[in-house]
Amino acid sequence: MKRVIDETEVHHQYKEEIFEVMKNEPYANFLGIELKEISEGTAVAELDVVEHMLNSHGTVHGAVTFAIADYVFAVACNSYGKTSVGLSTTVNYMAAGKKGSRLRAIATEEKKNHRTSWYKVRVESDDELIATMEAVAYRKNHYFVSVE
Repeated sequence: MKRVIDETEVHHQYKEEIFEVMKNEPYANFLGIELKEISEGTAVAELDVVEHMLNSHGTVHGAVTFAIADYVFAVACNSYGKTSVGLSTTVNYMAAGKKGSRLRAIATEEKKNHRTSWYKVRVESDDELIATMEAVAYRKNHYFVSVE
């Protein structure tokens, strides 16, 4: 008989290990994104905007805004220790982030089932909402923590 795994229990038992795996994501580290919080289906990260992250108009490049949104989405959907990958995202850019600001992205799980999960992400620049993302993840069978 196949054993049913309690994902909430996995999150709590392996939270530090999951945090470390997600904190060490190479591209996020390259950009300077800092993982601040992780919980069941949620994540918070921050990024200080520096000169090379700007576009030709002197505001935060959309790719940087997308990157931090995508990162917290990835952390949130992997927060149960189960390997999950993005299927689709929709981003709405509402305002420009500024040089020298601190971006903060918050991902919140809306719903999940065995194979799919849905998220809403907010990206703020110095407490002003600058973008939102809706995202869908595919949940694989594999756990990246040992759930023996």
